[in-house]
Amino acid sequence: MTNVELDMIQTAGIGALALLVGMILTRKVAFLQKFCVPSPVSGGIIFSLITLILYGWFDIEVSFDGTLKDVFMLAFFTSVGFQSDLKVIKQGGKLLIIMLVLLVVIIAMQNIMPLGITRLMGVDPLIGMAAGSISMTGGHGTAGGFASVLEGLGLQGAGTIGMAAATFGLISGSMIGGPLAERIIRKKLTHEQMQPQDEDIDPAMAGIESDEASPTGRTKRISTNEQEFQQYAKASYCIILVMGGGTLLSWLFAKTGVTFPTYFGALILAAIVRNTIGFVSYKDEGKWEKAEKLLDMERIISVGNICLSLFLGMAMISLKLWELQSLALPLIVILASQVLLMALFAYFLAFPLLGRDYDAAVLCAGLCGFGLGATPNAMANMSAVCYKYRYTVKPFLIVPIIGAMFADLINTGMITLFLNFL
Repeated sequence: MTNVELDMIQTAGIGALALLVGMILTRKVAFLQKFCVPSPVSGGIIFSLITLILYGWFDIEVSFDGTLKDVFMLAFFTSVGFQSDLKVIKQGGKLLIIMLVLLVVIIAMQNIMPLGITRLMGVDPLIGMAAGSISMTGGHGTAGGFASVLEGLGLQGAGTIGMAAATFGLISGSMIGGPLAERIIRKKLTHEQMQPQDEDIDPAMAGIESDEASPTGRTKRISTNEQEFQQYAKASYCIILVMGGGTLLSWLFAKTGVTFPTYFGALILAAIVRNTIGFVSYKDEGKWEKAEKLLDMERIISVGNICLSLFLGMAMISLKLWELQSLALPLIVILASQVLLMALFAYFLAFPLLGRDYDAAVLCAGLCGFGLGATPNAMANMSAVCYKYRYTVKPFLIVPIIGAMFADLINTGMITLFLNFL
């Protein structure tokens, strides 16, 4: 076996190439657009298939350096922490609270069920964790983030298992969300329930503008190149600063003897900064200003998404698909069970608790999307349902808030809890 080792710069270059290939594929292939498959996944899988062919047919194993991949991962999860604004819970009302409770329950079930299956099949329970909420609710980002943790606990090929499971979940979540909502609407809703109701959620909550509440409406913001540079620079500096401070927090967490992902310290510190900076003021040109003005959330989210794409691009090209060969059967059983669990959960539990109305049906489509895939899948599912019936604002406000602000935070805590009780 010939081993070809690529350094961190070469790895980053191929990862960026995978992103560009993925962008072209996503634009040209209708299937990828329909199921909201991210560019890093569609492009990265091409390169991982190439390394599989080199390994299987030519006895060449390509190894990638993960140094920069880990840096980009840390930056992304720091941006996620900045999005965790607790004030939104109070503004979102009862429906947001119910969705948060449902999120906690489904995350727990996504871990309990595969652990039970692995016990029945006599395989490593860490496989169940890799195919649990790490890759289902967490998606590719969390699957990559926890790969080193699972490998440190003894699961060989954890990254490959997690990414494969996340890709399966991404497509499955898009496939079942719309049809499930369609069945709920046909079987469980009356004509009166399908009529528009008074909205009790302010579209401007959490900084979402009224025209952004629709699945298509977005406001263009115009600024000069210099202003744009300053805004993105400031957002990048905020992320890097908290990343640095987060390493100290991670060091303190490690002293407890509890297993945490490497990004946990930065994630928590960013959330603390976001929720306390409103109490701090500073003097600017003789006037006192709120320090929260220093956080440009739109740019922080954009920088975080760029880092996520680069992280996923490098993670996907690094997949060793041949490691899945011996795990095919238990993985298929677990993933099929996850899809069935999500469908039953949304139909029999989420729909009644969310109010048994049209909004609840649309939210169930969204729940399947981000519970098995990612927030864009949830938005696509809900848009498809609304396109056929009618538009409603509540789901398009609540699902992005849950998916962007709270899902990763809650999921990381729950995964950490399960890993430390295995």
